[in-house]
Amino acid sequence: MNSKEIEEQLDQFLLNVQKPGRYVGGEFNSIQKNPNLIKTRIALAFPDIYDLGVPNLGMSIFYDQLNQISDVWAERSYLPWEDMEAEMRKRKIPLYTLESKTPLSEMDMIGITIPYESLYTNVLNFLDLAQIPVFSKDRSAEHPLIIAGGHSTFNPEPMSAFIDVFVIGEGEEVFSEIIHIYQSWKLENKAKIELLHEISSLEGVYIPSFYEPEYHSDGTLARLTPVFVRAKQKIQKRITAVLPPPPKHFVVPLIDVVQNRVAIEIMRGCTRGCRFCQAGFVTRPVRERPLEQIIESIETSVEETGHEEIALLSLSSSDYTQIQPLVSKLHEIYNKRKLNISLPSLRIDTVSVDILEKLRGSRFSGFTLAPEAASEKIKRTINKHITEDLLLETVDMIYSHGWQTIKLYFMIGLPGETLEDVQAIADLCIKVIKIGRKNIGKRSQLNLGISTFVPKPHTPFQWAKADDPEQIVEKQKLLKDSLSTPGIKITWSQSDTTMFESWSSRGDRRQSAVIHRAWQLGAKFDAWQDHFNKEAWIQAFEENHLDPNFYMHRERGENEIFPWDHIETGVSKRILRKEYELSLKGDLREDCRSGCYGCGVNQSFALIRAENPDSKWFCPPTPYQPEDSK
Repeated sequence: MNSKEIEEQLDQFLLNVQKPGRYVGGEFNSIQKNPNLIKTRIALAFPDIYDLGVPNLGMSIFYDQLNQISDVWAERSYLPWEDMEAEMRKRKIPLYTLESKTPLSEMDMIGITIPYESLYTNVLNFLDLAQIPVFSKDRSAEHPLIIAGGHSTFNPEPMSAFIDVFVIGEGEEVFSEIIHIYQSWKLENKAKIELLHEISSLEGVYIPSFYEPEYHSDGTLARLTPVFVRAKQKIQKRITAVLPPPPKHFVVPLIDVVQNRVAIEIMRGCTRGCRFCQAGFVTRPVRERPLEQIIESIETSVEETGHEEIALLSLSSSDYTQIQPLVSKLHEIYNKRKLNISLPSLRIDTVSVDILEKLRGSRFSGFTLAPEAASEKIKRTINKHITEDLLLETVDMIYSHGWQTIKLYFMIGLPGETLEDVQAIADLCIKVIKIGRKNIGKRSQLNLGISTFVPKPHTPFQWAKADDPEQIVEKQKLLKDSLSTPGIKITWSQSDTTMFESWSSRGDRRQSAVIHRAWQLGAKFDAWQDHFNKEAWIQAFEENHLDPNFYMHRERGENEIFPWDHIETGVSKRILRKEYELSLKGDLREDCRSGCYGCGVNQSFALIRAENPDSKWFCPPTPYQPEDSK
């Protein structure tokens, strides 16, 4: 079916599905090119619905960047909702790009963003709807090259059977390099294996078909062996030494999506060292964008989109060294327009009166803070330095400046946690709402987001086990019973979906068969709690003779080889183990901006730094040498 036929089919039924604006394209700032002048066509895919995919910043970055290349056309595709999928399967309409309605099977490449594990079955559904074989071994040179990246791919093994090429780390530079290799390969008309060999030479690229795993009798990984001489033993993540300018031309969606805003990444990486946080470890080193570049991008984007919210994104926005001048400048420019300035990741210990005063002039409706824990024991376990007094002082400052709503994020199920530690969360929240009542009376609101700990790869807690589902339910009940107070609203993740994330994030290559079978049994949209099909997953594990508890509820041995050990993030496994041991003792580690403790990032990327001496890194030129390395 070609583009014209797809459009004719859509005309027959599109008004009968929910939100037809998801499927038609033609949005303001979407990019049209003449296909006759294009060498390489790429579909940028987000394997969930349009409403979630359009605001994704990674998609926006690559859409803007790749379309600046004159002979490349990057188009977009999202997963249809169930009503649209049913119509497409009934009419045999292949999944297509929004810009030109071209079937995805006719693309040269498909770049899939997989930010979290609950999208795994969606990726398979996406490929199947595109009428592309889901297994990479079944795809020939005539099929698009399937590339995947995103935070979940720092453990690529569970999805290894379906993806041709993984980009590990940051893709701004390597994607263009892959395109260059692809264009040369296509001209020379070589076999697909030659293309993969050429791409595998790039830094930050992993070709799973070039490796074979072996397992011990107890089910743990013995080794991952390259099957080609040129295949690398270790894959070092790709980083961009100097962050490129942020996108200025955001696509304006045709329907209301989850976040209608201009999103600007002001800083990448984090130095805080929270032991549960995968993003904090895998995105090191910290790099900042120049203030002038941020302002210019915001001014252009606001004018071009008409959005009324500006989101300043990073893992720790208030750690950005120019945050005060940035907020002051935005206040000066946009105060009269009453735009909403969003700082979604403020740190409790860096919230200042000046920032509050500047933001008060905008339509800033609430503050979000992440204490994560309340008891001193658990704060020391996870390396949180925030005292209760400082949190309450900050809360008082926020409420007293006129804000009505504060959102606090906490985590339960952490290593060593007891019911007393969970009760401490409830006790702290009661103190917070009392401060709100004192300042602004019944208008004060406290929204609580209660997540459940998942031990993630490349973190100090990768050795830890996940909490038992029964314990999670008991802890959630404790919080619900203790916080049935007017003005407090609680949201949390279900224990079943937490368990799913636990076995998926720490899976090995054998889980590809589980993912495939679960999808065959109807699993999809696993991130949607009302769609999560636990029975399908349990059956898929049983049929493949695997136990999900092996991945969830097992303490790892100190010297165990992990399925992701061949992926190098820059932070050494030795340091991660040291951090885990410190957590067991309840010892804190200072923010590494105050002193390097030799995590390995500086050494891993020393050459990149030497080639970019003007880059704003927060690693000292001469790193600390740990005692055991001298």
